[in-house]
Amino acid sequence: MKNKVIINFCPTGMVPQKSQTPHVPISPQEIIEQTHQAYELGITIAHLHARLSNGEPTYQKNVYREIFEGVKKHCPDLIICGSSSGRNFNEFEKRSEVIELQPDMCSLTLSSLNFLQQASVNSPDMIIGLAEKMKEFGVVPELECFDLGMINVGKYLIKKGIIQGPYYWNFLFGNIAGFQAELSSIATALGEIPKDHFVSLGGLGEFQLKANALAIAFGFGVRVGIEDNLWWDSQKSRLCTNFELLKRVHQLIELNGREYFPPAELGALGFYNQKRGSVNSQNVLNHVWNI
Repeated sequence: MKNKVIINFCPTGMVPQKSQTPHVPISPQEIIEQTHQAYELGITIAHLHARLSNGEPTYQKNVYREIFEGVKKHCPDLIICGSSSGRNFNEFEKRSEVIELQPDMCSLTLSSLNFLQQASVNSPDMIIGLAEKMKEFGVVPELECFDLGMINVGKYLIKKGIIQGPYYWNFLFGNIAGFQAELSSIATALGEIPKDHFVSLGGLGEFQLKANALAIAFGFGVRVGIEDNLWWDSQKSRLCTNFELLKRVHQLIELNGREYFPPAELGALGFYNQKRGSVNSQNVLNHVWNI
């Protein structure tokens, strides 16, 4: 599996607005179209956020439902991950609504953290409540870590059986209050994760390319998209599209002699929702083993 690179596509997020970049998809139709375009090039997971028509983030299930249904229609074997972020709302009922739609995965940030202008509050009770609800609805947690303490929390929840396999971690580098995009930090973080777990590396802003390049070189997955980075280069000479960022990742995969990890193959390893009806499990296994 080390030769195959998971591509976790994050096109929207909670922060970028049309006033910052015209390329960020806001409406359900824009998100569906850009995810479909990315799928045609090659992605493994789509990490999706919902927005209201005014661009503000939303937890509302009806908006997520429209996005998920559209993505499933055009990308039937894609692994869909919904966001349970608490940066803009921190009531359990709101944050957990998306879980009830039974996506394949949902994000689970493993502690509170500060960004430059905002805090993301994730209390122990909230983390455990979200994890337990994900288990109830057959959703695999996407374990998001911005520092070593979050890795400790994730391993503790695994030890207690609150989180069960398969295991997938997203490490985010470059936030001022967390991991920095340095080899020492990346190596330390990776050294904490068991070899049979899946890991992707992402970088915020100018650090996205560095994190992606190192991940691919060392045989790990990548997280890529406008959610984390608006610019093509560190000089911020021009705004980029999601497709351009994704195409660069595919070029790096080819240059490193690796392959991208198709969603059906990862899904067959337990990452599809157990109650998923849009992909026939036997067809997936046939695809994986070339039957």
